[in-house]
Amino acid sequence: MPVITLKEKKTETKIPENLAEILKSKRHLTEQEIAVLKANGNTNSDSLWQNVFVSAKDGEFDANLIRSSEIHGFLILGRLVPSTLKFHDLVLDTGIYSSYVENVVLEDDVVIRNAAYLLNYRIGTRSIIFNVQEMSCTNHSKFGNGILKNGESEKVRIWIGVGNENDGRAILPFEDMIPADAYIWSRYREDSELQKRFVELTEYGQSKELDTFGIVENDAVIKNSTLIKDAKIGAHCYIKGAFKLKNITVLSSEDEPSQIGEGVELVNGILGFGSKVFYQAVAVRFVIGRNCQLKYGARLLNSVLGDNSTVSCCEILNNLIFPFHEQHHNSSFLIASTICGQSNIASGATIGSNHNSRSPDGEMFAGRGFWPGLCSDFKHNSRFASFTLVSKGSYQHELNIKYPFSLVASNGDQKCITIIPAYWFLYNMYAISRNKSKFFKRDKRFVKVQHIETDPLAPDSIQEVVCALSRIIELTGEYLVKKGLEKAVNAKSPEELYNVTKDFLHRNSEVEFTLCDPESQKKYGAEIHKPIRAYKMYRKIIKYFACSVLVDYCALYNTRIDREELKVITTQFPLYTQWLNVGGQIIPQKKIEELFENIKSHKIENWRQVHNFYDKCEKEYLIYRTNYAIYLLERLYSTKVRNFTPEIFNDIISDVTLVSNEMLNAAHSSREKDFIDEFRKITFRNDEEMAAVLGKIEDNEFLTEMKEKTQKFNEALLNLFNID
Repeated sequence: MPVITLKEKKTETKIPENLAEILKSKRHLTEQEIAVLKANGNTNSDSLWQNVFVSAKDGEFDANLIRSSEIHGFLILGRLVPSTLKFHDLVLDTGIYSSYVENVVLEDDVVIRNAAYLLNYRIGTRSIIFNVQEMSCTNHSKFGNGILKNGESEKVRIWIGVGNENDGRAILPFEDMIPADAYIWSRYREDSELQKRFVELTEYGQSKELDTFGIVENDAVIKNSTLIKDAKIGAHCYIKGAFKLKNITVLSSEDEPSQIGEGVELVNGILGFGSKVFYQAVAVRFVIGRNCQLKYGARLLNSVLGDNSTVSCCEILNNLIFPFHEQHHNSSFLIASTICGQSNIASGATIGSNHNSRSPDGEMFAGRGFWPGLCSDFKHNSRFASFTLVSKGSYQHELNIKYPFSLVASNGDQKCITIIPAYWFLYNMYAISRNKSKFFKRDKRFVKVQHIETDPLAPDSIQEVVCALSRIIELTGEYLVKKGLEKAVNAKSPEELYNVTKDFLHRNSEVEFTLCDPESQKKYGAEIHKPIRAYKMYRKIIKYFACSVLVDYCALYNTRIDREELKVITTQFPLYTQWLNVGGQIIPQKKIEELFENIKSHKIENWRQVHNFYDKCEKEYLIYRTNYAIYLLERLYSTKVRNFTPEIFNDIISDVTLVSNEMLNAAHSSREKDFIDEFRKITFRNDEEMAAVLGKIEDNEFLTEMKEKTQKFNEALLNLFNID
């Protein structure tokens, strides 16, 4: 029930101390200006009009530009002279018209028109506030940041429950947060000291005083909106028809302007630079990264959405999502998951609908490139290796897919699933080869704080390939023993069986059999199809990755790999064999452990310093990968690189050149199917119409670029090693 309070007549207005510097260039109104303001239908809570301050420079205040408005508290104005502001088709005279303003500071050349209730805001130069019902800010606002003000209880702190619905992975939002920060905070929950320090990093340098005012930075436009409360609006932001914006920061700049459209509701969160939220979308307790889109009624709750992502129509709850996430369908939803980016959630995919616990505390973790098919559903807890493609189906049991670049298919309830490892490289080379180029072109960020690895062949996926290779060898060894292969049965040690199995896989390219992996699905396990082809493809992938890294290294440092260079790489460069996808950036696990020690020892005191650490890792990324590449070649050839003969180096060049050409040919072949398949033609009258609609394969820009890059790569390979 509203409470009525009788007004007391006041003639003195208290100005906050933090405005003292601004007031040095201001003056009070003259008697003549007061008379003009009264004549123009304006009223003031201060009968003496001592609460209005205008520019002290001659000719910078025209009292006729304030009309039919109520002034309460204080009003501090910048330059206000006859002029207009134009934004698209909207043209308005500068000044204050038909508005209620209380404790407001306006910079130069501002339009305030039909603002029914404008309280405690600082409005930047050339900004427009037009047709806004309520725009107010409390003195304890945090603009979506998870901090506390003096005297506030922990109960009012805003947390984001990412990754799990029970808030066991909850993190605090802050203005500079990137997915890497959210990842390290949400994962290492057992380290209570580290978790405490994360809170301290977030609060570092934040004001605890109850003196907050709302902010609208320069060149922002806000029109036809219902409620804007406790908001910080960045420069060049455009807001039109918003329904409710409360306790938020909208990051925006001239280079990366953000937009908020009709019917949007944003509460308790941070919207990143260059992002757009339209058409009745709702976000509550959120951090949305740079260059994202949220539209068409999408619902994003308790989640962090990484840069360059697009979400429309669907429902997303309690998730940590890395950059380049696509989810466009009203019938799909995603709950309690960590998705490591470059992902695509198809229509009807229901992730999180089926928990395995008596409370909703299940979760899912998926590596880069996760792509569940149409109408697929999963049971928590499940985990997927990088670039896992899941076929349409209902998966009634928990999954643990350890094979990267694989296809997973359901065979029905109470049956094993089918896995084809290395599927993308065996059957859809065009899509996987295009991955890096596709995402590079989609990255429209002007400032790239979050580093993003878009190459499918990177240390995170390669380490999974190494593990998958070992798993195929292990399962094949068990298969050979069961089949009674003499050498396998008579093996005297696991090491001997391992070598016998590797020899079998190398020598029997045409043998067809399936393996059983009981660890891939709870209760019923999985059948591993085409294990020999997958084994050989995985080895090719590793060899290709290693040589591509060495080619990049030689190109950067204008050198070749000789004995002396190998000695430098293997003795002076750090060797890291365990890698993490940290918000999209691939970082050695030991470097993250180093980061944690620096945080706990107070060598790092704020998140900006954490970001500097990420930057340093990115600068050293090629160095880290180079020694890792040598390590992988040593594993493949089962000997130290110092023992490599010229014949081995020639073998590497020959094999990788062959793989390079195979990748180009396979990419062309997989794309060509879309042009020659008879069923693709049946909706077209003739080949000419099909070409007019779909284009021609010879005009495919990516394949043309890939051909040129393959030729350059092959030429670089020939000069890679200088070993006598």
